[in-house]
Amino acid sequence: MTGVSLKHITVAVDGSAFAQHGLDFAIDLAQKYDSEVTVLGVAPLVPLYVSSTEPWVPTEVPESEARHYRSVVEESVAKAKAAGLRGVQGVTLEGVIVDEMIAHVESHPTDLLIIGSRGLSTAKRLLLGSVSDAVSHHVKCPVLIVRGPPA
Repeated sequence: MTGVSLKHITVAVDGSAFAQHGLDFAIDLAQKYDSEVTVLGVAPLVPLYVSSTEPWVPTEVPESEARHYRSVVEESVAKAKAAGLRGVQGVTLEGVIVDEMIAHVESHPTDLLIIGSRGLSTAKRLLLGSVSDAVSHHVKCPVLIVRGPPA
């Protein structure tokens, strides 16, 4: 049996407690496997209802949102570096969260993608979908979905 190789871990962050818990997992695994880490944040485009002829159009990400996600990524990178990790980098993108995460992992292969779960109820998940569910079905690397922050 061969050993697990985790040379590179990508972790998605959004400022939530769930994502913070995922970052903690990433830091712990990176320490154990001497992995490089990419902290990935995506400032979301929010579709806007305009009219009945063009009901949904993408908008630009407000600068305040983009600034928020850059800050979350910077703080997460600082936390990972403070924990003694080497080769930590931060990436902040703007767009449709699922699409941007999938495109990033495709163009920057990783050995493991870690995503925090928002813990949506079954009814909400059926109506709204889930970023972690959608991403896990479309990337070619292993995905660790970290359920809920510690109590």
